[in-house]
Amino acid sequence: MWLRHSLLVLALACAPGVVRSQGPGAPPSASFDAVDLDATVHLDKLATQLAAKRVVFIGETHDRYDHHLNQLEIIRRLYQLDHNLAIGVEYLQQSFQPQVDDYIAGRTTEQEFLRASGYYQSWGYDYRLYQPIFRFAREQRIPVRALNVPSELPSTVAKVGLAGLSAPQRASLPKEIVPADEAYRSRLRNAFEGHGAAKPGAFDRFVEAQLVWDEGMAESASTYVNANPGQRMVVLAGSGHLAYGSGIPKRLERRTHATYAIVLNGGDEVERHMADYLLLTEKKELPPAGLLGISLEEKDGECRIRSLNPGGAAAKAGLKQGDVLTDIDGQMIKRIADMHLALWDKKPGDRVRLTVRRKPRWGAAAERSFTIDLAAPAGG
Repeated sequence: MWLRHSLLVLALACAPGVVRSQGPGAPPSASFDAVDLDATVHLDKLATQLAAKRVVFIGETHDRYDHHLNQLEIIRRLYQLDHNLAIGVEYLQQSFQPQVDDYIAGRTTEQEFLRASGYYQSWGYDYRLYQPIFRFAREQRIPVRALNVPSELPSTVAKVGLAGLSAPQRASLPKEIVPADEAYRSRLRNAFEGHGAAKPGAFDRFVEAQLVWDEGMAESASTYVNANPGQRMVVLAGSGHLAYGSGIPKRLERRTHATYAIVLNGGDEVERHMADYLLLTEKKELPPAGLLGISLEEKDGECRIRSLNPGGAAAKAGLKQGDVLTDIDGQMIKRIADMHLALWDKKPGDRVRLTVRRKPRWGAAAERSFTIDLAAPAGG
């Protein structure tokens, strides 16, 4: 059985190319490996091969829905082969592990889980991308481990470096942070230089910030792997943390000596040794979300409407720039993340009731309520 959205699985075990000279003035001849796109690995065979490893890393581009569907299908297959499975995820911080446990155990609702884990404050990608994975884990009671470090630490390190951290900040990170190898630094430099000119030392701090993520997630996953010797773990993270093994994989191996495989979802770059397997799929979009058509700004502990989309749902209903959004369907709105929490599962045409506080040109501010039919994205 193949994935319904046409997944191809390529094994990337390639020998190094060889270039030979054929005499003076002759162009060199190249020895290379050709990949037959029709000779793909069947998904059942892939699952069997991955099941021989203690840890399976599956990379993603965070906003690609098809990448997450691929991750879920591999998790399903591994679970069918052996129920003794755990999932580690990049997109939740380690401090929220109790809230993750409560959701997986069925003690809290999805809405309560998202609010308690600070999902939209610290991660922010559309939760519907990850919802199928979380729901499958909850249905099967598969442990999910929150791997990431506190969200403010990498950005702090990017500004002041590891040496500039306070003692409490440094204590929250792994004691050992191994420097990046030269190939990894080179790949990071390409990403860094895409942001334009920077101050002296900025690149070194950028690398250190990346290593904070890599070592922090590797240590968190390693702690779980070492404490559960009979259990396999699937680690889901951005492909940049996994490619070539330089980020999380080798740092986990250093702590556990566990066998592992790297599975990457295909992107623009395909090179030797970047992964053990490459997944190829056509891009798949999430179903359209229901939108209010407003842009908010957080100011003085409130969420104020900064702008409205002309012809959008909110504009049609009579909301105005400067209105303070106070609740949606009875959920209090204090931060932009609260709006995402209230609307994440809504579809175009769904009806919501919201309240704003409006200050007229003269007189005191007054609350006004509106019933709004959410709209589809423009062009959708």
